[in-house]
Amino acid sequence: MTHPLNDRQVEEYHREGYVIARGFFDGEEIDLLRRAAKEDRALDEHSFGRADGEGGTVRLSLWNHPGDGIYGMFARCERMVRSVEKILGGEAYHYHSKMIMKDARVGGAWTWHQDYGYWYQNGVLFPLLTSVSIAVDPSTQENGCLQVIPRSHELGRIDHLLSGDQAGADMERVTAVLERLPLVYCEMEPGDAVFFHANTLHRSDMNRSDNPRWSMICCYNAARNDPYKDSHHPRYTPLSVVPDGRIKDVGVRRFAEGGDVAWLADEKDRSASSLKKGL
Repeated sequence: MTHPLNDRQVEEYHREGYVIARGFFDGEEIDLLRRAAKEDRALDEHSFGRADGEGGTVRLSLWNHPGDGIYGMFARCERMVRSVEKILGGEAYHYHSKMIMKDARVGGAWTWHQDYGYWYQNGVLFPLLTSVSIAVDPSTQENGCLQVIPRSHELGRIDHLLSGDQAGADMERVTAVLERLPLVYCEMEPGDAVFFHANTLHRSDMNRSDNPRWSMICCYNAARNDPYKDSHHPRYTPLSVVPDGRIKDVGVRRFAEGGDVAWLADEKDRSASSLKKGL
């Protein structure tokens, strides 16, 4: 039986800007997610690429509202939501989720960035957001695991510019930060989850291995941090929490045509394109 984050883990999150929860989802739960995702034609059909500025492309699918399928059960389960509420200090809502599909040998990199570096453009006034990356496949240095700079959330928001199709942090500042703070590779087993602050600097390398690295990232905003304007991501929408057992109850349910997932099309994802191109 897995549980929400404990007080020690929440303290570590606020001190370091991230925390890894080992075995946050059990083997049966993550097997159901993996099978559903990799057999989901709608997920594949709604995927799009993001050039990384290094010659590679990251493939992802993105949706705003969690729905009632297995993806929604992960995002809405009590274990997840109560953990996020402890981190954010109150009610939270689902900001969006995405499946990152780093396929073997071809999955591109993500440049250094803060999530708030571009969510700021969406009318979100405070960095009271958190992301939870769930390892669907083993996540290693070789297949391009998440990298973070501990305590970088204390820097505040750094200027971001376009790097390929992605929003990248000012590299002059990132280079200076790396001279003072360490870099951590978040290697994880399937079912592990890393919670990270909206201002934590993070990136990942291209997948140069023979093994895929898929991960599902669920992002949440504090209810009291409702954006002051509309954007391609939702304003406050009450989140209907479900018991943890609903993950296994829903199992490998397929999505009907169109399904209940509010897919976000490539052309509507303006998080990076709202920034000015770097010179």
